[in-house]
Amino acid sequence: MKEYVERLEGGEALSSEALRSLLVMPDGDASAYLQECARRVAQSRFSTSVYVRGLIEVSNYCRNNCYYCGIRKGNPEVMRYRLGKDDILECCRHGYSLGFRTFVLQGGEDPRQTDDFVVDVVSAIRALYPDCAITLSLGEKPREAYERFFRAGANRYLLRHETYNAAHYCQLHPAEMSRDNRLRCLHDLKDIGYQTGTGIMVGSPGQTVDDIVADLLFIRELAPQMIGIGPFIPHHATPFALEKAGSVELTLRLLSILRLMHPRALIPATTALATLSPEGRNRGILAGANVVMPNLSPLSVRQKYELYNDKAALGAESAEGLQALQKELDRIGYRIDYGRGDYV
Repeated sequence: MKEYVERLEGGEALSSEALRSLLVMPDGDASAYLQECARRVAQSRFSTSVYVRGLIEVSNYCRNNCYYCGIRKGNPEVMRYRLGKDDILECCRHGYSLGFRTFVLQGGEDPRQTDDFVVDVVSAIRALYPDCAITLSLGEKPREAYERFFRAGANRYLLRHETYNAAHYCQLHPAEMSRDNRLRCLHDLKDIGYQTGTGIMVGSPGQTVDDIVADLLFIRELAPQMIGIGPFIPHHATPFALEKAGSVELTLRLLSILRLMHPRALIPATTALATLSPEGRNRGILAGANVVMPNLSPLSVRQKYELYNDKAALGAESAEGLQALQKELDRIGYRIDYGRGDYV
């Protein structure tokens, strides 16, 4: 296994069989060696810097009914909200004063937050904060919409493909959603010029090791600038309420594999990791991650954007908790970097 790790670190494209072997190897020396190499590669590119992005959850309305998601259209328990333009700009003002130089606008596919609204908001942020990066994570759109957002000043777009296997995609989504359309969106985003992010849920219902291998090969082909992976966590008001959460250990292993495959990528230690494990964020960074996304959303709505059970949104996961976050990073020898942290 160490040979496979060293070949990955050397830039070699491993076969499906080799990647599978890395995914199923037992915990032990080889697994620790994988994380050690990934950490070394990340530090060679980014030193001990961890970029912070200010997360603004703009709406929990969504037209989709994804079976895993707590804000799915079919969940009647959700206390719905949407932020207006002034609300979002106030979040940016507060975040800028704290030192954030990247804002991430994330939300469900809310029909009321139209493309015109997004263009207006992005244009306003760009005019007020020309030195900041603007990341959008607003789901599937026509290419024309992505082009309009880009011209308005958006720099990055996050859209996890969730699974490359078409049959598995159908297990996670209703019939009106299409894996092929999701992939079309990702290729459009890259072609337009966005720093593009994709990723998967680790341990989603029905997922196999071979599915994950297919995901790794797709990500290798797409060569995204950002890669977001986190463990699946069930939500009590979804069809997957009784499913088991994904594995923290497998998530960490995948973080390390992806770091070796994509040395320059921007890879977050996700909130889902921190939700499942008190040390999840730090372990993710030690496995090769180099981004965290503290929550800038108004306190009154943070608990309403509940994609999964017990989602962490306070403490070191919040914009107000930057001192706590730095103390946690101090323990492992890392530091907050407030720069834009663009893909180079």
